[in-house]
Amino acid sequence: MKRTILTIVVPCYNEEAVLVETNKILLKLIKELIATQQIANNSRVLYVDDGSQDQTWSMIQKFSLEEECVTGLKLSRNFGHQAAILAGLDLALDKSSCIVTIDADLQDDPAVIKEFILAFNNGYEVVYGVRKKRETDTFFKKYTALLFYKLMNLLGVELVQNHADFRLLSQRACKQLVNFKETSIFVRGIVPLLGFSSTKVYYDRKKREAGESKYPLKKMISFSIEGLTSFSIAPIKFILSLGMISLVVATIITIYSLSRKIIGETVSGWTSMMISLWILGGLQLISISIIGLYIGKIFMEVKHRPRFIIEQESFSESFD
Repeated sequence: MKRTILTIVVPCYNEEAVLVETNKILLKLIKELIATQQIANNSRVLYVDDGSQDQTWSMIQKFSLEEECVTGLKLSRNFGHQAAILAGLDLALDKSSCIVTIDADLQDDPAVIKEFILAFNNGYEVVYGVRKKRETDTFFKKYTALLFYKLMNLLGVELVQNHADFRLLSQRACKQLVNFKETSIFVRGIVPLLGFSSTKVYYDRKKREAGESKYPLKKMISFSIEGLTSFSIAPIKFILSLGMISLVVATIITIYSLSRKIIGETVSGWTSMMISLWILGGLQLISISIIGLYIGKIFMEVKHRPRFIIEQESFSESFD
């Protein structure tokens, strides 16, 4: 029976504080799976340096020289987490039976990969790593994440709740994923669209051992907006509904004011009129901004720029 060739893709951005420990844990896992004949001898760990400004790439090069099963890919600049994942998938695709993606901070438990492999061998082509609880997250992050998932599901976007980018994809599923050519791609939203057989593996999320989170509030908001506008035009429909409601209300107020004037009564309300103008003005600006976001996304997509540019590779000849 042909053994499973596994590639673990690890996107990295300024991860020098955690990378030594990360590499140690992942190497131990790979070697253990090989020793127990759960995966093939040519299984790999593939680090993707997403334009780091620290010593991340130097460390990856060192790892690849020391261990044949460690490979590296350096992007020319910071293209973003999703692009780094796709770069790794694209390189590993033809050399792997299945690919696991996991962040370098290892808050997602690497030991769960064993369960991923078991599920893959049982016929599942997509295996989602799902957090049981978010106890390591701050109160703010925990409940804004919950709100995000609720909102996306409400708008008809199929997302796996409490799943980030810790997953296993079969070679077939991965081939279909890389066929999606959006410049601004939202991977965790696209994977459920593939339609392949899937299952979930639940695990406890750990605290970050060292370094800082690469997803501050600004990036989290940007990522959420990206996900929403990539999969739904509901915000534009909401603007249309809001406009129609405003028109109905304005018509009623106009009829009321004119009828009062006809019977000789003066309609007072300078304050309420000014408040209404400010509210409507604010809603108009928000509406224009939302439409602008969609137009901006169209502008970025029609240019067909590459999602990532590879500057350098570091791997043994056996990986070719």
